[in-house]
Amino acid sequence: MSKPVIQVENLSKAYQIGQIGTGTISRDIERFWLTKVLGKEDPFLKIGEANDRSIKGDSDIVWSLKDINFEINQGDAVGIIGKNGAGKSTLLKLLSRVTSPTTGEIKVKGRIASLLEVGTGFHPELSGRENIYLNGAILGMRKKEITRKLDEIIDFSGVERYIDTPVKRYSSGMYVRLAFAVAAHLESEILIVDEVLAVGDAEFQKKCLGKMGDISKGEGRTVLFVSHNMGAIKNLCSKGILLENGEITYAGDVDNAIEHYLMNSNNAASKSWDLISAPKSKSFALLGVKVLNQEGEISVNHLITNDIEIEFTYQILEDNQLFTLGFNLFNNHNIHILSSHDSNSPTLKTPLKKGIYSRRIRIPGNFLAEAGYNCSFAIMRYDPFEVEFHEMEIVGFNVIDELGLKTVRGNYSGKFPGVVRPLLNWI
Repeated sequence: MSKPVIQVENLSKAYQIGQIGTGTISRDIERFWLTKVLGKEDPFLKIGEANDRSIKGDSDIVWSLKDINFEINQGDAVGIIGKNGAGKSTLLKLLSRVTSPTTGEIKVKGRIASLLEVGTGFHPELSGRENIYLNGAILGMRKKEITRKLDEIIDFSGVERYIDTPVKRYSSGMYVRLAFAVAAHLESEILIVDEVLAVGDAEFQKKCLGKMGDISKGEGRTVLFVSHNMGAIKNLCSKGILLENGEITYAGDVDNAIEHYLMNSNNAASKSWDLISAPKSKSFALLGVKVLNQEGEISVNHLITNDIEIEFTYQILEDNQLFTLGFNLFNNHNIHILSSHDSNSPTLKTPLKKGIYSRRIRIPGNFLAEAGYNCSFAIMRYDPFEVEFHEMEIVGFNVIDELGLKTVRGNYSGKFPGVVRPLLNWI
């Protein structure tokens, strides 16, 4: 049975916005005495609020992380996901000892190799070769150990021609190539990687993901990986931690973590615009979109057995227009599920006058799989075919299942694979 190599207990990190300090020398001394000497909580950080950037706060203290608790076992590959500002990078910095927590405790067994920012741990005046030895020494490795890995690191990085050039002359891509090669090949028990891999090209990203998979599955080392690429998270990691406003909202199976993250991002089942701000062309403007349930109410969540209707309201800005409407549906993995053109519309043959019109499209129940979705809207002309305008990701909704729906899933309580889930007849 795997043993925990990382244990996080009641971890919090607060940052002060604006002026740093308590305001007086006596309070600064009191803070130092209580926190550094006596090891107590900072009394001047009792006030504060969650790091929700979508609302205006009243306090100048924000909690980037608040009361975080989790364990990671040896050999786990863990994806840490969440929106920008959720606290992902702060968590990795705390685990890497780049910064210290405000409250709480982190217990780590083994050496940590971190790749948090482009050029982390590199001295710009030293060459690539010298920085390899420097990073190894920081990890506590002997020169002989580093030399044994040197050729492998240089070959993986692909910067052999420039390995004796000062790294300050490297591009950001070369920086990342060498930094990842060092972090992945030096013999640390834990590898922590932030989103810096996005700087590299697609081929190198694939190479890095393959190496991290080898580290976790083949070598039994622990990997913590932060990325907004859900495909990469799913392929590499078996477990996921979802952060929201500095708090853990889910920890467990990576597929469930991704679904929680993607479905929580669908919070707009209705949008409307005035004519000035509306998505539009010379002849048409989109004024509003609503996702409606079977009762005709706006809803972001829909049972898998129920029909979903999406209503589009648009304005014709010029008389005598011939056109048709188009609809595209994507899931939150950005897979294009379907397209529908109103190819039998009378508007293809009978011109309409200026004015405001509405049309609805119905998605039948027992068709879409449980997941999050977003849709696009287009207005097109035929003969010749021309897209007048196409607006992406205008509204979103979730299709959810319930374990009690025996007609759908029988006694099976797991998750169904696939992007659609119709009830098919077996004969």
